[in-house]
Amino acid sequence: MRANLSTVVVRASALPDFFDCPARAEAKHLLGKKMPTSGKALLGKAIHASTAVFDQSNIEGKGITIDEAAAAAVDTIHKPEEDVALDEDESPRELERVAIALHHRYCEEIAPTQQYAAVEVRCERVDITDIGLALTGTTDRVRKVADGHGITDLKSGKNAVRADGHVETKGHAYQLGVYEILAEQALGIPITEKAQIIGLQTGKTDRAQRVAIGEMERPRDVLVGEPGVPGILEAVAHMIHAGNFPGNPRSMLCGEKYCPIYSTCKYRK
Repeated sequence: MRANLSTVVVRASALPDFFDCPARAEAKHLLGKKMPTSGKALLGKAIHASTAVFDQSNIEGKGITIDEAAAAAVDTIHKPEEDVALDEDESPRELERVAIALHHRYCEEIAPTQQYAAVEVRCERVDITDIGLALTGTTDRVRKVADGHGITDLKSGKNAVRADGHVETKGHAYQLGVYEILAEQALGIPITEKAQIIGLQTGKTDRAQRVAIGEMERPRDVLVGEPGVPGILEAVAHMIHAGNFPGNPRSMLCGEKYCPIYSTCKYRK
């Protein structure tokens, strides 16, 4: 690509959308079309909020208890900052119950095994001038390990952790790779160790509410292309600068609940 391309800013968390359905990605992340937050997303945000309070307290030595930190999850659910569209089988009380249960499991089972250097690491911008792309976003955690630092990403959902304790990392490499770049830029330290995904299974029963850790070696390798094969970031940049955003009617998120242009999308025919 030419070095004089105008730069487009993209959030790290938006990258999966560009590969799942480019038309939806353009609407949401480039044109700013909004959708109400789903119950699933609100639940994930609540767990992120409360666990972040707990981990930050441990870093600073403030000694906030697990129950005290859980208040952040409750506030997130009952005082949302955006419009929320709950399914018929969802309610704020039910979301709160699951959020608090997983918050406790994380704080009791996962947090004691980690040594975090930073929580919710915000990077305002990393410019990649040769492809006309700038990245921004927040890395959930940066942890200390024996030989350096690695990033940790929390992912919640109904399929986050299998019954055998396996956390699926496949398909997350480019997002984790970008989080590594953002963390390096924000903190000024090299990120050299394995990336982690902490899975938080949002089941309705105690048995289905599981937490576990998965690891990935060198996730940012997929960001860089090979001769004749563009890397992930170059592929996204090419799509954006070419204005080529085809729709994907077979996407699992093709529906009124998830897509702001669903009713007008020509690709659904």
